Amino acid sequence: MPTLKIRPNNALIVVDMQNGVVGMPMTVTRSWRTSDALAEMGRREDVPVIWVQHSGTDLAKGSENWRIVPGLAPHDTESPVEKTYGDSFEDTDLEIVLSSLESGRLVVVGAQTDACILSTLHGAFVRGYDVTLIRDAHKIEDRAAWGASSPKQVIAHTNLYWSGQAAPGRKAATARTEGLVFANDPASNDAATPQSG
Repeated sequence: MPTLKIRPNNALIVVDMQNGVVGMPMTVTRSWRTSDALAEMGRREDVPVIWVQHSGTDLAKGSENWRIVPGLAPHDTESPVEKTYGDSFEDTDLEIVLSSLESGRLVVVGAQTDACILSTLHGAFVRGYDVTLIRDAHKIEDRAAWGASSPKQVIAHTNLYWSGQAAPGRKAATARTEGLVFANDPASNDAATPQSG
């Protein structure tokens, strides 16, 4: 149970699955397909699916880059949460939405692993949420030209790092899409050996 009182419910947070972040449908990736499968699973299990949508210099609001990837768009009842910072909670109404849903346990997927995903994980955790990262449903572009590790290494390190986080009264965990049951505590699906997805 998270440190937030009277928040027994789960919610799926889909971060920045936008054309300008993850690419157009013709370059669909495993994380794109996995996010779609998780959204459908959440809907079947009556778990709220919350779509976080970034805007900024390269993601002008209303532009094609800004739009959520076609085929992965929210249903009519799933309004996106708009953000301008990496942390999906910073200067947004995400906390208000989660409070109204009595959601205290979050399952996080999306992009980019080393930026908005990591910021959102920490943003949720410090606010008292239990936070599970789906290890095979987050992605990062190749930034080797700037001296960064390969995408596979960044994903593996993030999965390892997040599975080792701890704080009083809260759970940080990773889980795979396969075998995930939203009705249970998603952290109970935590894998013993972190893998790269």
